[in-house]
Amino acid sequence: MKEIRELKERLEGERPVAWEELPDIGLYMDQLISYMPRQLIHYGEGEVLTSAMVNNYIKDGAMPRAEGKRYGPVHLGYLTAVCALKKVLSVRDTGVLINAGRQAKGQDPEALYSYFCSALDRALTDTAQSLDAGAQREELPRIALDLALRSYASQLACARILDILQSSGPAEQKKPRK
Repeated sequence: MKEIRELKERLEGERPVAWEELPDIGLYMDQLISYMPRQLIHYGEGEVLTSAMVNNYIKDGAMPRAEGKRYGPVHLGYLTAVCALKKVLSVRDTGVLINAGRQAKGQDPEALYSYFCSALDRALTDTAQSLDAGAQREELPRIALDLALRSYASQLACARILDILQSSGPAEQKKPRK
């Protein structure tokens, strides 16, 4: 099926840019918002990001504040991760995960972004490999169910691991999950 083949190709080929390729000049909010759709695969015409969303991510501690009114590679890296993770985690849980990653990687945003991109690459590649480009329309419900159940199992495991991280982390992270 043409659409499945195209999906598989996108999953195999589209990735966020490497750290060295992120713009190294400060971007204003409107430039940031227009840049971000290039970082992740998305379908449809809906807004991927708004200034209110960015401000909320900063307020919730999921990404650092702008430097003046400009956003650099560090912000783009965090925002790429937040935009991907918000599809499956709350912003609060995304912040917990990112903060745990910061501690594990010694606060190095480049190392954290590199790890994120590697993990995303593995996940996208695994999903692409699970798709049969020759699938027929009648097989789509089964394929969708398999993918949904894999997402369910992964989300369950992720939620439990985030609970464990929160129970052993700093006091400010020990808020109950919603």
